[in-house]
Amino acid sequence: MSTPTAPAETVTALARRYRLELDLGTTPGTPLWTLVPGVTEFTPKVEPTQQEVTTYDAEGWSEQAVTMLAWSIETTIAHRAHPTTGVFNAAQEALRKASRSFGAKSYVRVRYYDRNGANDAQEGSALVTWEPDGGGPDEVDTIKVMLTGSGPLVEITNPAVGGGALAAKTGGGEA
Repeated sequence: MSTPTAPAETVTALARRYRLELDLGTTPGTPLWTLVPGVTEFTPKVEPTQQEVTTYDAEGWSEQAVTMLAWSIETTIAHRAHPTTGVFNAAQEALRKASRSFGAKSYVRVRYYDRNGANDAQEGSALVTWEPDGGGPDEVDTIKVMLTGSGPLVEITNPAVGGGALAAKTGGGEA
């Protein structure tokens, strides 16, 4: 028996590798991707719905099939405001306003990707839940934001390819 070759991938990816952007464009088909600043936690999820499809042919073993996929993003953001005017960040405000809207105004277009250029980038439409964390007088203003996908989460070309820190170190777009 031969010894397996050690993998070349020995650097551990960091959770802060993700960048979240919101389309603030007003012209259909012409996105205006804007950074959602202040992300302190970021958890993208794709959850399958499984249904039992067991037949007599399975000889007593259970069989499952994936019949649907649902995606979401759970994130916590530090609420950002302009240091002079006190006006809240436009992307964060768009999320807050969408969370309090109905119909078409309750949806946002988002994309997230590996800021270092790795082949990990997605885009989709989502509904928004905006929950301030609250806290005492010594706390910072943080918000829990849940983006619940509506429709497909589509893989896209990573906008950071060729421009990320890891890509510059390794000479390529993959980590």
